Amino acid sequence: MFNSEFNDIPENPALDLYPKPLQAQIDEVNEWVYDGINNGVYMCGFAVKQGPYNEAVTKLYQTLDKCEEILSKQRYLCGNTVTEADIRLFVTLIRFDEVYLVHFKCNQKLIREYPNLFNYTKDIFQLPGISSTVNMEHINRHYDGSHPFHQPIWSYWS
Repeated sequence: MFNSEFNDIPENPALDLYPKPLQAQIDEVNEWVYDGINNGVYMCGFAVKQGPYNEAVTKLYQTLDKCEEILSKQRYLCGNTVTEADIRLFVTLIRFDEVYLVHFKCNQKLIREYPNLFNYTKDIFQLPGISSTVNMEHINRHYDGSHPFHQPIWSYWS
């Protein structure tokens, strides 16, 4: 719906992030990216017992490894064109090292330690219109303020 129903609003209404020939593949990728990464970071961060945390963090990093492998062979998750699947993954990747590392205990490996994922994140960030949607100060303030049981890293030193 967002790909076509509001084309009178965006600056680039011709941009198709959900092309018909790739829709089944995009839907499949979205499912495992959401389950393993987008929601996976929250499953890690909100786990209150070691067992569920271990399961969640294992799944998170297995899914990140899967993305790293895919991106070692192609530019984007569904081939050589950016799709909705890439944008969905990007929003978690851009926050990962800055927020999820500390707040959600996702500290086994940083995105910047994955060469393909790190370059991919930078590539998506540089697409027209994307960088203006990322405000790391706002993102940090949101997580510091909305999850009070997670102590901001800077508060340990004050």
